[in-house]
Amino acid sequence: MPHPTSISGKSDLDWSAIAAELAPVEVIAESVLVKKRSRDFFWYSPILDRQLKSCFGDLVARPATPAEMAHCLSVAARHRTPVVLRGGGTGNYGQAVPVDGGLIIDTTAMGNILDIGPDRVRVEAGCNILRLNEALREQGRELPIFPSTQDMATIGGFISGGSAGIGTVTHGMLRDPGNILEIRALSAEETPVEHVFTGADINLIHHAWGINGVITELTLRTVPAEDWVGCIASFASYPDCHRAAIALASSSIGRKLCSTLDARIGRYFDRLRGIVPEGRAMLVTLIPSGRMPAFRSLVAEHGGSLDLAMDEEERQARKLPHVFDFSYNHTTLQALKTDRKVTYLQVLFPDPVSVEKVEELLAVLGDDVWMHHEFARLDGKLVSFDLPLVQYTTDERLYEIMGIYEAHGCPVSDPHKSVLEDGGMKKANMAQLALKKRMDPYGLLNSAKTRSWPKVQDMTPEAIAALEW
Repeated sequence: MPHPTSISGKSDLDWSAIAAELAPVEVIAESVLVKKRSRDFFWYSPILDRQLKSCFGDLVARPATPAEMAHCLSVAARHRTPVVLRGGGTGNYGQAVPVDGGLIIDTTAMGNILDIGPDRVRVEAGCNILRLNEALREQGRELPIFPSTQDMATIGGFISGGSAGIGTVTHGMLRDPGNILEIRALSAEETPVEHVFTGADINLIHHAWGINGVITELTLRTVPAEDWVGCIASFASYPDCHRAAIALASSSIGRKLCSTLDARIGRYFDRLRGIVPEGRAMLVTLIPSGRMPAFRSLVAEHGGSLDLAMDEEERQARKLPHVFDFSYNHTTLQALKTDRKVTYLQVLFPDPVSVEKVEELLAVLGDDVWMHHEFARLDGKLVSFDLPLVQYTTDERLYEIMGIYEAHGCPVSDPHKSVLEDGGMKKANMAQLALKKRMDPYGLLNSAKTRSWPKVQDMTPEAIAALEW
């Protein structure tokens, strides 16, 4: 039976006593605040909103040091309470939602930048990404890849839950060798142990949604900072826009972003009214200032018009958003601000990218699907991810649309599911689960987000690793 102090209704523990035991770590016990920190951006999905909106934790802890983090994990292990790690809470799939109740560990107090070297940075997991990029820029460096949510997101949350972002069109996916240099993580045991991951082992814990270790510190590659010019070019049709984007993504112009958006999406961009003409498809990008003449020529060659080109000083003077606020899932967010019936999908248009594939899909998708592509390097090849806006009506129609994409050779990573196996892999990663057994022997860390854990939790790590994916 739930204890009177259980906010989730799923725990028989005395959370007042646990809060006292966690001292000197800061804790948050007020129900309203605990419930607020039990949410991320899962409400982008009407399906996840139904499933997760009533899931809450019981207590929030805010450790300020790795030692305090270890203390939180030790207390959790002694009481066998579920644990969910949380950064800025900007994930879209319910990664930070405590489905089983329990302890939420908010990492944002662990935000120190430990060292900035010539080509790398060492940083605590709770560091805000905007603050990190600003500190790097003072040294003439920047992150090669960062999310459109950098103002809110933490670097540990991005590495735990993310795979791509601003910069992926040039620098590949986060998982590509050299982007993440080292991860330090604690085990969830009575006496937590620090483990260091380098080389190929990094991908055992990267993009695992915090199920198999508690990331405390990261060493990441940095690249020379550029004087970026935020640009939006518009075109008469979406195929024309996509053709120009392919040319840009394939060129020697060192772009940091390459996004294309259906003309109808522009109706949601109030801040662009009077800047981008209505009814035109948009190419959104970041271009080094020294490469602007080449970019202007590329836009003209493809029949487009350059409607916005602003450096950071001009952006601030005009009080406009970054152009990347109109890319990735910020596009979805802009739409949801005024239309809560909108949702989205995640679809891979594999190598070789082509306008013909876009035209093929445009011919069979309904008027309720508005394309939005993000160009990327995947395994060294140029691909594009379609994050279309969908005018949601029913679950059945949503999955019908996914089926159309799949039938045309475009794999879907379903963003309306909240377990790892339903993402891009479509199956369990046994190497990650074997690590979970080593790092989280009691299955405390976000275990509700992996369907396979109950099937293997009583096996040895070696036996789990030997299973086929």
